[in-house]
Amino acid sequence: MARQGLVTTVSSRAGTAAVVGWVGSVRDRVAGARGLLDDFGRPGAAPPLPTGDYAAVLVCRDRILLMRDEQARIPLFFRESGGQVSAVSTSARRLGDFDELERRYFCRYLTGNMAQPHSELTPFAGVHRVLGGEVVELSVTGQMRRRAPGRVGRADDDPWESTADGLCPDGAAKELRLALEHAVGRRVGAMTACHVSGGTDSTSIALLAARPTAAGQDSPRDLVLLAGRFGTGELAGEQPYLDEAMKEIRRHAPGARPVLVDVGDLADFDDFQDHAGDADEPHTHAFRAPFWSRLHAAAAEQGCDILLTGCGADPMVDANPFHLHRLARTGQLRQLTKQARAWAAGSERGVRDVVRDYVMQPALPLTAERITALVRRRGTVLGGLGSFTRPRWLRSGFARAHGYREAGIAESRFVFGRRPEQALFEAANYLAAPDPLSWRRARQDGFFLSHPFLDREVVATMRRLPPEATFRPGRPKAVLREAMADLLSSRIRGRAVKVPFDELYARGLRTHGDELIDLCRSARHPLVAEMFDVETLCRAVREAQLGVGDAYAWDRMNSSLALVVWLERLDRRACAVGAGMPVIAGS
Repeated sequence: MARQGLVTTVSSRAGTAAVVGWVGSVRDRVAGARGLLDDFGRPGAAPPLPTGDYAAVLVCRDRILLMRDEQARIPLFFRESGGQVSAVSTSARRLGDFDELERRYFCRYLTGNMAQPHSELTPFAGVHRVLGGEVVELSVTGQMRRRAPGRVGRADDDPWESTADGLCPDGAAKELRLALEHAVGRRVGAMTACHVSGGTDSTSIALLAARPTAAGQDSPRDLVLLAGRFGTGELAGEQPYLDEAMKEIRRHAPGARPVLVDVGDLADFDDFQDHAGDADEPHTHAFRAPFWSRLHAAAAEQGCDILLTGCGADPMVDANPFHLHRLARTGQLRQLTKQARAWAAGSERGVRDVVRDYVMQPALPLTAERITALVRRRGTVLGGLGSFTRPRWLRSGFARAHGYREAGIAESRFVFGRRPEQALFEAANYLAAPDPLSWRRARQDGFFLSHPFLDREVVATMRRLPPEATFRPGRPKAVLREAMADLLSSRIRGRAVKVPFDELYARGLRTHGDELIDLCRSARHPLVAEMFDVETLCRAVREAQLGVGDAYAWDRMNSSLALVVWLERLDRRACAVGAGMPVIAGS
C-alpha cells in the first residue's frame, strides 16, 4: 500500500488499484481502495459502484478496469487507437496530440457550460473521457472490451418517482437532515476546511462538520473555517452574516480555526491567461478562478486534506419547478394553473413567465431560444442569446461543418430530458460545481474539493420528495431551512437572498476588457480565426462592459474567451504523445 498526494495504491491477490480521490470515506482512503479492488477484482464481477469522489484504474488478473464515481468530480481519460488503449491519465493534455484537435468537441463546448463532464469527446482526437458512473473494461493487454454505465450503490437510490407521497414538511426535513449528516460525515478528513460565506448553504455544511455526530467520534476533528472577506463594495454587506455564521459554528466546535482571506482587491478575469490557459480543458468559469484560487491557497497553507463547500444546494434542495412540466404532460391542467400561480407569487414573477420557463421552454428549447433571439436581439450581439442559440461570433460554416446544431440538440436533451423534473438533478450536478479549475488546484495543493449537497444520498432523498413537502411560496430552500432549524441562527435561516458576485464581474470587465479584446485580436492559433469572427466577439465584450445581455449571454462570451486563451497557450510541450501513464500523483 502507498499513499502519494491524491493517489492511493493498494495491491492484493486480486491485482492492483490506483485510486485518485476517496471511496466510501475520506478518513480511510486505504480501506476504500481495498474495498474497491476486492469487489471488482473477482473474475467477471460487476458490483454496484460505491459512493465517493474518485477516478480509479484497477489492474486485475484477467482484465483492466477504468472507472469514475457517478458525480464525476475527478477526471479520467484514455488514449485509444484501433481498439487498443495505450495510456490512461487524469489529464487530457498529457495524452493529446497538439496537431490533432477534435473540432466537434469545441462545438459541444460552446453550446453551454455543462458540456464537458458528460461528453465523451475531448479536445484531442483519439483521447476519450471515462464518463461519470462508467466502467471501461480492457483486456490485460489494453484491448477495449466494453464500456458500461456502473450500477449505483443501493437499490433505493434508483427510483425517480416520488415514494413519499403525503409526506409532511417536517418528515421531509428529517430525511434531508439525515442524508446531509451522512454526506458530510463521509467527507470529514484529518484536517477539514469548510468554505463559509454566511449563507444558509455553506453555514449548514460547516455546522454539520463541526458536530461530533458528523465525524462519528466524541469531538470534531481539526476544522478550518475558510472565508473570503470584502472590505468595501456590495459584497461587504455579507460580513455581518459571515461573522454570525463563524460565531455559531465555533459554539459547536470551539477549536475551529477561522481563516479570513482578504479578497477585496480581486476582480474577475485577473490573471485570466494563466487561469484559462493552463487548464486541462477550456472552461467557462475560468474568469472566476482568482477568488477560488486565493481561498485554495489558504486551505493548502493550513495543511487541509479536504475542502467542503455549499455549492449545489440551489438546484438540489430547493423545490423543483419542472414539476409543472409533469403536470402539463399528464393533463393535470387545473393543478398546473394553481401551482404556477403559487410559483409566480413566491418568485415575484408573472404566471406567463413561469409557464414559459418551466413548461414551454423544456418542450421546445431550440425553437423557444430562436424566437427569443429574434425578439430580443435589437441589433446587439448579446441580446437574446440563450443557452443553445449559436453565438453570432461563431462562424456559421464552422458550426455546420462540425455539428453545432447536433451538439445543441444533445445539450438541450441533457438539460431537460424527456422528463425535465428528473433531468434537473443530473444536469445540476455538473452546473453547480465547475470542477476543472478545482481539480487543477487540487493537484497543485494536495487536497480535495467536495460538495455534500451533490452526494448521491442527498440527491436520491430530494428526488423522492413530493413538491408539496418542499415548496413554500417566497421561501427558497424551505426544506433545508427546516432541516437545519436547530442549528442555524434565525438571522441566517431567514435569509431569502444573498449579494451576488456581479460587482466582481463588472469590475473585471472594466479593468480587463481592453486586454481581453487585444488578446482576441492578437490570437495566432489558426483555429481561432477558423472558428470565430473575432471582431464580433470583441463587440460582445464591449457590450458586456456596458451591461448589455444577461447571465446566459455572458456565459457564452466567457466560454469563447476561455477557449481563445486555451488555444493560445496550447503548445507542443504540454501535448506530447507518450506522456500519459496509468494514474499517478500529479498526472
